[in-house]
Amino acid sequence: MALHASVLELIGRTPMVKARRLDSGVCELYLKLENANPGGSIKDRIGLSMIEAAERRGELRPGATLVEGTAGNTGIGLALVAQQKGYKLILVVPDKMSREKIFNLKAMGAEVRLTRSDVAKGHPEYYQDLAARIAAETPGAYFINQFGNPDNPAAHVEGTGPEIIEQMAEVGGFDAIVFGCGSSGTMTGLSRCFAEKAPQVEMVLADPVGSILTQYINEGVLSDKSGSWLVEGIGEDFLPTISDFSRVKKAYAISDAESFHTARELLAKEGILGGSSTGTLLAAALKYCREQATPKKVVVLVPDTGNKYLSKMYNDYWMLDNGFLERPQQGDLRDLILRPYSQRDTVVVGPKDLLTTAYQRMKLYDVSQLPVMDGERLVGIIDESDVLLHVYGDESRFRDPVSVAMVSKLDRLDVKSPIEALLPVFDRGQVAIVMDGERFLGLITRIDLLNYLRRRVQ
Repeated sequence: MALHASVLELIGRTPMVKARRLDSGVCELYLKLENANPGGSIKDRIGLSMIEAAERRGELRPGATLVEGTAGNTGIGLALVAQQKGYKLILVVPDKMSREKIFNLKAMGAEVRLTRSDVAKGHPEYYQDLAARIAAETPGAYFINQFGNPDNPAAHVEGTGPEIIEQMAEVGGFDAIVFGCGSSGTMTGLSRCFAEKAPQVEMVLADPVGSILTQYINEGVLSDKSGSWLVEGIGEDFLPTISDFSRVKKAYAISDAESFHTARELLAKEGILGGSSTGTLLAAALKYCREQATPKKVVVLVPDTGNKYLSKMYNDYWMLDNGFLERPQQGDLRDLILRPYSQRDTVVVGPKDLLTTAYQRMKLYDVSQLPVMDGERLVGIIDESDVLLHVYGDESRFRDPVSVAMVSKLDRLDVKSPIEALLPVFDRGQVAIVMDGERFLGLITRIDLLNYLRRRVQ
């Protein structure tokens, strides 16, 4: 096994795996694992390509500042390369980006500037336009401009495309490939590569519902009105200047819900942890495969890792909050309880537990209050204020039992109470304690009510 001088040498040459348990109809489905790149996505390839091409042209001085607007993985790929080569990196990212990605970027030394995700190109806070402005206002900065940089698709003409052809030659070639489009570098690069070396391959686009690209491919209509979607890194509200759609004849619009559920299915059935865009691509690939009347070999990219989405699409509570998972509806206040006690989802503490234990559980589960349970009996509530008032001035009191700081005089709501009964509770600054007789069912907070009302609108 070879030794490597740098993590950058690990970019590319990613594995290809045949799907075994997914329903692909009469087709064979192959997964190109771009999540195996060191930064966790296919964007490592263009991060390296765009920076090294600029170096070869003499456009980067030692210690230069790089600037880019990114909706996700391109930023991590650039951060990986910039870190290894000693460049400063400023990234402008829309505020729908997962926390894991932002933590990852900052840990590698990138400067992250959040901006709005609800505005379109041309708005001063649109992430690409803001990045271009920052680059223009920063002395000596180099604007990467992935959406207009020809070194972006070049990474796939020279790397990804030939790899796929070489790997699939072992099974006699392939008939179609399914991909997504963000900056359009992957699509454009693969199109150019396959036009020369595998012209029989059908190019199939997977696109989030809300993006303008599906209608453009299937109907030839370029809309100036886009929607919004939660899937990260793919879908567009304009045509990037480097884009070449000439060989793409089929596109599928995939909803956020289908994307997230399909990515979770990939993990459950094939053991592959893919990100949100992986779910979109796989859902489109499965639709394509199931439509075929004759067997075909189909390649689908797994463009990023799901490690960056553990707080989102792989978090059941986030999925419930956003209406992507459903519980049986009861027609009473149980429908608003995010963490039902009967399912052991409620984070609780005992009266004899130490206050430091209560504090640690609040931090770990990102909650502000805990029910205090003595066996199956609710005996109190403890929140951040209770802990703070008890320990302030004497930190040793963290070792006191919960019972000395908890509130034991509780206002409880019967599960059959109307939703309007929650408002006076919240107005008093409390959480709603929902009971079925003497049986504790769970808590309802302000955000639980807001999420419930939003789901009703959706």
